[in-house]
Amino acid sequence: TAGCALAGAAQNKDSFTPMALDSGFGPMDLTPPSAAPEQIVKEFAAKESEFQQALNHYTYRRTAKVQTVDDDTNKVDGEYYEVDDVIFDPSGARMEKVVFAPENTLTRVMMTPSDLQDIQRGYPFVLTAEVIGQYDVKYVGRQKVDEIECYVFDVSPKIIEKKKRYLLGRIWVDKADLQIVVTNGRMVPDDTRKGSEDLHPPFMTWRAQVDGHFWFPVYTKGEGELHFAGGSGYLGEDVHIRDTIKYSDYKRFG
Repeated sequence: TAGCALAGAAQNKDSFTPMALDSGFGPMDLTPPSAAPEQIVKEFAAKESEFQQALNHYTYRRTAKVQTVDDDTNKVDGEYYEVDDVIFDPSGARMEKVVFAPENTLTRVMMTPSDLQDIQRGYPFVLTAEVIGQYDVKYVGRQKVDEIECYVFDVSPKIIEKKKRYLLGRIWVDKADLQIVVTNGRMVPDDTRKGSEDLHPPFMTWRAQVDGHFWFPVYTKGEGELHFAGGSGYLGEDVHIRDTIKYSDYKRFG
């Protein structure tokens, strides 16, 4: 009866601890940037808007996998798996076509509308000039991701409106291209009401240059414990969730 998602216990909307980073992340340089952080934010938001407009003209394949893991055996004991092609219908409107969807074997949690919304729009996060006003954006420093020099910013929603999803986390912005290359955070808000919890995990999304110009989402990974308090007479349960999403076969349409 509880909602699914992919994360730890519910947290305050202003509280976020970055996931442990790979060896591909260099030390953080905390010295102030040569340009004002506000100007950098304005410029990368404009570039993200350009990217969003470009992405709207691409087809691609999304492969989503959500698994529950038995912590005693470290084996998967339930799985949601779906392959979708994000394409255009004959009129040119954006649509999603299910390519492969075996039986959902999740039993300890169930997929909720917010889970599907996160998979479709939250994890491939784009911070455009049109939406950046909804966020507090704080400059953290500079850091290398592999060999890419990046500006690092913490982002959190200013106000959470009903039925809307927001990123609470950290972004790495390519210093040269002024586009997001890594997103690390959680989609909020969580529903923490007993018996109807809808909880969400930390995740990380990586982008890569697909067309030599823009950075496209290619891989998302999330993992954590969902802490369900349970309803009346229910002792509650901690559920280990593992989440993987791949984005591939980008092709410009028309």
